[in-house]
Amino acid sequence: MSFFADVQTGPTKYTQAFALTKAFLDDKSPKKVNLGVGAYRTDEGKPWVLPVVRKAEKLLVEDESLNKEYLPVLGLDDFSSGSTRMVLGGDSKAIAEGRVISAQTLSGTGALRIAAEFLVRQLNASIFYNSDPTWENHGLVFLLSGFKEGRTYRYWDPVKRCIDFEGLKEDLENAPQNSVIVLHACAHNPTGSDPTKEQWGVIADIIKRRKLFPLFDSAYQGFASGDLENDAWSIRYFVDKGFELMCAQSFAKNFGLYNERVGNLVFVVSDPKVIAPVKSQLLLIMRGMYSNPPSHGARIVAKVMKEPELYNEWKECVKIMANRILKMRSELRNRLEALKTPGDWSHITTQIGMFSYTGLTPKQVEYMVNECHIYMMDTGRISMCGLTCSNIDYVAQSIYDAVTKIAA
Repeated sequence: MSFFADVQTGPTKYTQAFALTKAFLDDKSPKKVNLGVGAYRTDEGKPWVLPVVRKAEKLLVEDESLNKEYLPVLGLDDFSSGSTRMVLGGDSKAIAEGRVISAQTLSGTGALRIAAEFLVRQLNASIFYNSDPTWENHGLVFLLSGFKEGRTYRYWDPVKRCIDFEGLKEDLENAPQNSVIVLHACAHNPTGSDPTKEQWGVIADIIKRRKLFPLFDSAYQGFASGDLENDAWSIRYFVDKGFELMCAQSFAKNFGLYNERVGNLVFVVSDPKVIAPVKSQLLLIMRGMYSNPPSHGARIVAKVMKEPELYNEWKECVKIMANRILKMRSELRNRLEALKTPGDWSHITTQIGMFSYTGLTPKQVEYMVNECHIYMMDTGRISMCGLTCSNIDYVAQSIYDAVTKIAA
């Protein structure tokens, strides 16, 4: 009798995107298109190592002062401090007043996991609210961190294909005090729809009045609009309003460092006196989980941030990626409208970032996968990076066929 005889098969909803990629790779069709991958692709459908990353790596290789010693538990200070200035702003009052803690993590997912463990252990948090109805992005991380319950606040209106703001407000109003509210800083995953500045103001007012705790997930700063300042607006707004908060940063998308697992966790507190005990507890959690983070990816980011020439080149790379995605949004909408595809497709261009909720139903998605060899999530979510000038006509025609042949 095996010790593992009673182990049950785990739910697949948390790993659907990876299964989708495997199915795509196994498909022999010359027409196949992968719209499920959550990573940037060039117009040739290839991964892109940013030229500035290559330059930074060469400089690091040639720097004989560097070694392979362990980093501190909280990571590379140049990286975490630079990352924090990037998200909060170089003129941040919170930084100047010594009310900020930051630590290098294993990408954005690792930052979220550390944040969740801290909230459970130190603040006795037990309920978190997530805006992704599929639960793919945050559910597993938070539940395995010790949260007793996870709830979904309404976010997406599948009929109007926009934010269900009235539903969102109602759910936040009904959230129990001290609930943790996960917020996407920009380029909401999976819908691609962000609140307006006025709506962010309403959200902040509810969270403050209801005594809820905001935890920002910032995976796309700069990558969404091409503007670092614009994509950090929501976080800076909350800080300026006096909130204590956490922010999980990822450098997978905006630096293309997917497999380097480069992330940062930022705490903003109201009183500098709590910095030392908070940092000590953060250190214990990280020490007990993985001891210390890897150095290579963090050194790349730190190198780019510290040298003005490299930093400016990186910002241009970010604009290239953001502009390609914006172009694909415009081209897809134009083609769907030219084909007179039933329905309103304006949401394709009002959404922002890597992903779009197309509005296709699960049955229509099944048609896209099985008949057209176009791989996408069963929610109708697509990655705009999977579209290229060579496949966009085929994708648009396939969406037209799915909508006209398969009843919603």
